[in-house]
Amino acid sequence: MEQTLQTFLTQGVFAFMITFVRIGAALTIMPGIGDSFVPQNIRLYIALGISLVLMPLVSAYLPSPIPSTMGFIILIACEFIVGIFIGTIARIFMTALDTAGMIISMQSGLGNAQVFNPAMATQGSLIGALMSITGVVMLFVTNMHHLLIYGLIGSYEVFPVGIVPNSGDMADLMTKAIGGSFMIGVQIASPFIVLSMMLYIGMGVLSRLMPQVQVFMLSLPLQITLSLLTLVMMFSAGMLFWLTKYEEGMMFFFGGGG
Repeated sequence: MEQTLQTFLTQGVFAFMITFVRIGAALTIMPGIGDSFVPQNIRLYIALGISLVLMPLVSAYLPSPIPSTMGFIILIACEFIVGIFIGTIARIFMTALDTAGMIISMQSGLGNAQVFNPAMATQGSLIGALMSITGVVMLFVTNMHHLLIYGLIGSYEVFPVGIVPNSGDMADLMTKAIGGSFMIGVQIASPFIVLSMMLYIGMGVLSRLMPQVQVFMLSLPLQITLSLLTLVMMFSAGMLFWLTKYEEGMMFFFGGGG
């Protein structure tokens, strides 16, 4: 009985440590839970709690015999790399909103309105900060954070425990995620790009017809007004479009993506 209890405790501690390394590393940099405005001790408590809850589900993917000391260290290092990779991918898809906000600000004449973006933990555009914070709220309102947790469980099929991740595949996926995130940001900001181009073409034609009028000084208030009206009309559609693309991007970790 004592030996059985000792074996159970040993296997349980081993399973919890391996589970916590991957899930904890991912959660500490994921959107929402891993944002800079969340205290570090709160992130640690959430990671410990979720790891403890998910440990029975993850234990089936763990190696049955406990490896040696060197093998255990290598296993922890591999799990940490995978966790950081998953959290980084989730964070990269979040930067699409900051990219869209920066493009919108530049096309709206508000490029110099810089504020601290708490979601990105850096200085950013005013509209980018608005969209980033709204995106975090939408993740929790639509229960998309559950998808992130499901993705962590599904990642054990994509990145099995004990197998060193292929750096080439990880780099390829990282490159695709960055390119896709930038494309999503441009697609969200496309109405403002078209609006700004049409406005500047009209102002250019007007300046040729009436050279004595400083049309570009007069166009700035009109540009800001039209951009704000466009933002009001497309904000909800743009956020829903980003939410759909975010869900499609995270579906890779369920083992069915490519």
